[in-house]
Amino acid sequence: MRSFFYTLKQAFLQFGRNFNMGLASIFAITAMLLILSIFFIAAINVNMAAESIKGEYDSIQVYLTEEATETDVEMIMDDLKKTDGVSDVEYLSKEEAMKDFKKRWGDNGYLLDSLADNPLPNSIIITIGDLEKADAIAQKASKYGGVEDIKYYKDTVDKLLKVTRFIQLSAIVVMIFLIIVSIVVVSNTIKLTVFNRADEISIMKYVGATNWFIRGPFLVEGIIIGIISAAIALGLAALMYDRLIDALGDQMFSMLSMTMVPEKFLIYNLGWIFLALGVSIGASGSIISMRKFLNA
Repeated sequence: MRSFFYTLKQAFLQFGRNFNMGLASIFAITAMLLILSIFFIAAINVNMAAESIKGEYDSIQVYLTEEATETDVEMIMDDLKKTDGVSDVEYLSKEEAMKDFKKRWGDNGYLLDSLADNPLPNSIIITIGDLEKADAIAQKASKYGGVEDIKYYKDTVDKLLKVTRFIQLSAIVVMIFLIIVSIVVVSNTIKLTVFNRADEISIMKYVGATNWFIRGPFLVEGIIIGIISAAIALGLAALMYDRLIDALGDQMFSMLSMTMVPEKFLIYNLGWIFLALGVSIGASGSIISMRKFLNA
């Protein structure tokens, strides 16, 4: 217990002695975390938008010929239900399809009443559980007897999947880069403290102090820098996202019929991420800066 309080006391003393450099590290890490939060916020909202939009294209409509019998339809539906990637299969009669068509026309739906015959075909609606397998499902459905045509927004789905993957990959690359830069910044800051105490560290080693006893205060100093940076970055990110919701929230709903990720949910998760990153960056920077002096 005495060793713990000694380590904590030394960490705060070292931070005070090198306050300017510590402050520079805090600003640097805070800036990195803020940039990270921008990519995180963008990525999670774009993913949410992509999932919402994909929900509009997660189905394949199989149009049936007039000659398709009830037995044919049941056979097709039973086989499709067993297909990997299919979550649901539903029959849509031409009468139900016309009702839906009239609803889409709204006030002008009455114009369809003048049609002598219902031109819409009977169809089967396939709900896709895994969009990666949608193309294979569409190809399989087109080969059944009694199938006239397939309605499937393949190009739209493919583009959405590509955009989502690109954003996810870009966010990961940027996060890794920022984490490396932050570790280097903290490492250089702690290294200055180590240089100033080089003689003291040598004496402590001669009298038998363990590497971890010597490393402890520097490790805690790095963690303190990381925690302070995380707290500041989280507060600024919360303020920024709150302003963003006020400015774009209603427009997102009116244009895309979707809302942004709730602020409490996003900030709560971002807080844990920042805390983990802040502590890890601070600790890693301290350990790296001590390797030369402790031969560890």
